Amino acid sequence: MSASTQVNETAGDRLPPRLISLMVTVALGSIMMQMDATMTNIAYNTLLKEFDTTLLTIQWVTTGYLLAMAAVMAISGWAMERFGARTMWITSITLFLVGSVLCGAAWDAHSLIAFRVIQGLGGGMVLPLGMAVLAQEAGPGRLGRVMGVLGIPSALGPVLGPVVGGAIVDDWNWRWIFFINVPVCVAAIVIAWRTMPSRKSPTAGRLDVLGLLLLSPACAVAVFGLTQASKYGSFADRHTVIPLAIGLALLAAFAVHALRTENPILDLRLLKVRSFLSSSAVLFFASVALFGAVGVLPLYFQQVRHHSALEAGLLLAPQGVGMAVSLLVVGKVADKTSPRLLVIGGLALTAVGALVCTQLAADTNVVLLGAALALSGAGTGMVMAPAMAGAIRDIPGPVIPRASAANRIIMQIGSSFGSAVLILVAQNRMDHLIETRDLTPDSLAGAYGITFWWVIGFVVVSVLLALLIPSRKPTQHQHAGEASVPVL
Repeated sequence: MSASTQVNETAGDRLPPRLISLMVTVALGSIMMQMDATMTNIAYNTLLKEFDTTLLTIQWVTTGYLLAMAAVMAISGWAMERFGARTMWITSITLFLVGSVLCGAAWDAHSLIAFRVIQGLGGGMVLPLGMAVLAQEAGPGRLGRVMGVLGIPSALGPVLGPVVGGAIVDDWNWRWIFFINVPVCVAAIVIAWRTMPSRKSPTAGRLDVLGLLLLSPACAVAVFGLTQASKYGSFADRHTVIPLAIGLALLAAFAVHALRTENPILDLRLLKVRSFLSSSAVLFFASVALFGAVGVLPLYFQQVRHHSALEAGLLLAPQGVGMAVSLLVVGKVADKTSPRLLVIGGLALTAVGALVCTQLAADTNVVLLGAALALSGAGTGMVMAPAMAGAIRDIPGPVIPRASAANRIIMQIGSSFGSAVLILVAQNRMDHLIETRDLTPDSLAGAYGITFWWVIGFVVVSVLLALLIPSRKPTQHQHAGEASVPVL
């Protein structure tokens, strides 16, 4: 009997030590990626002065990182099957480590952007690899708890990143934002060597080169188009339309190719599995609502209430704390309860938190905002853990790596789309206020408040899609490869 099967069939609710060690390994690598993105944003002003460049150029420090991450997600599933989780995890962390050192040694803005791309190529595979290996080791009966732990870095990263990054920039040097990754990367590599499974899939087959050449640029160009929508304030601007059109055309070409290929890099036939299709659709629209709002509130705190970036990060902490606590609690419940009920309940909490934020004013009570953020964060955790688990619970074990890659792509594009839409809504409202000469602190706050009506709209769409998630409870000891799969 394999080690994976032993883990899956362990009696009782207690997680086996091997699985706990693996969860720690994945969480360590994941939180490093999440924090790195937000820490860099804090250093924008410092980088502008250091390199004597424009904000348009410095924005590519983040955009290049995100595009590189989006480009490599597609290959992570095949790479894990072909070379094994341990090899790919260590390779990804090592690439991120090299990129971090080079970023810390960057001599101008363009070299920093190039080295951030190297970071992104390593970081882009970490989350789908972690999700896949944990899902395979845990089995369907423990997926809720495992996905709950996997989501904690996503909750704490945006909170800890601005705080840690602000402290580093203020008290040390911006280069340490990247050098601080070195000991964490080394620790992650050492632990992974002892805990990560090294087995390979005998059915990996050859790399679907054509599929990769279609899907990777499609994801990267689509994410780029969405960032351009935020920048130029319109989905109709040519800077947005052209990349989005190219991205959609490449996605369409990939869909045709994947459905005609026996072993595509991302198998669209997974969409025939009802739980995967419905949960993935919920994850897309929930990511639009849940993570799109993350980009709006920091602007409100800084532009309307004149807080520093560090203070804004601290004021957003209740959302991360609420999400982290929710993930831990809901993860356990998700293994025993219908995912549909949990997802709808979480979306309801998110809607209540968003409703409070629709009434933003220049002097909105900070305690009330903190409570709304904590509630929204709790709702996010209540949605993400069961939806992520539900998406792959019925997927046969050997196919999980590619299903996990698809899951991460869906969430990445969803969150990018959400951020673009909400910032665009706020920008259009602010343009109207400027034209009518009615730009006051309260009206500016109201412009950000309007975006949360859109959040509520996306939540409603997510609730309707959540009704399609199978209502049955997870089977505690069912092996992933033997799942009873409801097919559409």
